[in-house]
Amino acid sequence: MTVLVTGATGNTGRHVVAELVRRGERVRALTRKPADARLPAGVELVEGTHTAPETLSGALKGVTKLHITVTAGFADVGAELVKRAVDAGVRRMTIVWGGYVGPTEQAMAESGVEWTRLEPQEFMSNALTWADSIRAGNVVREPFDLPSAVVHEGDIGAVAATALVEDGHSGRVYNLTGPESLTTRERIAILAAALGRDIGLEQITRQQAIDRLLADGVSVADAEYVVGWHSSPPPEASTVVDTVERVTGRPARTFAQWVTEHVSRF
Repeated sequence: MTVLVTGATGNTGRHVVAELVRRGERVRALTRKPADARLPAGVELVEGTHTAPETLSGALKGVTKLHITVTAGFADVGAELVKRAVDAGVRRMTIVWGGYVGPTEQAMAESGVEWTRLEPQEFMSNALTWADSIRAGNVVREPFDLPSAVVHEGDIGAVAATALVEDGHSGRVYNLTGPESLTTRERIAILAAALGRDIGLEQITRQQAIDRLLADGVSVADAEYVVGWHSSPPPEASTVVDTVERVTGRPARTFAQWVTEHVSRF
């Protein structure tokens, strides 16, 4: 049996792949650039993208389990991918939502096969957007300083892999957080301690935050959604839950652990 992981080199996809390999699963990884993929030995690399499901007949051949990460621009074609997967013989799916229940999430819930939806709150890896300004001037520029129960991408991958491999997760919706709720300043302080230097927070306006995303190629709608979410996050974003530990059997990783893994990038 083969598990197909879409977005296999992305923030969460690579962790799903690694955890499945650790469990001894046969993994097929879908990526736009197989030559650049840095994935565990034994993973079958397939060139492609989940945003073009009409091209994935070969990638879906022999696949019984599927992992999807909802990304920008995927809503219009996600339901088609789910249908093609079911028609190809996929019988169990996991999905990392796009921040709300959209067409892809709904199609999976109505697909007639086993499914699990993962609803992670803010990713710890969002801190990587601070790397350039920290390296350049020991400053982080953000519009808000609100608490967030940031979750480690590896924990998202571990929950996804568990739901794909083990029984008992069908029809479940898992809210995922880290083990603590931290403000922007508190996360900066953890980074500063690891780096051994002072790092300041310079608060920018909401529009400046939107403009920064637009300059990075993010659409207007997505930029406004992201900044809007951060300006008024739902209660789930700062409320710690123990889902990671309940599903995987081990505690969720802390932001300090994440920093230790990535400190060289700052």
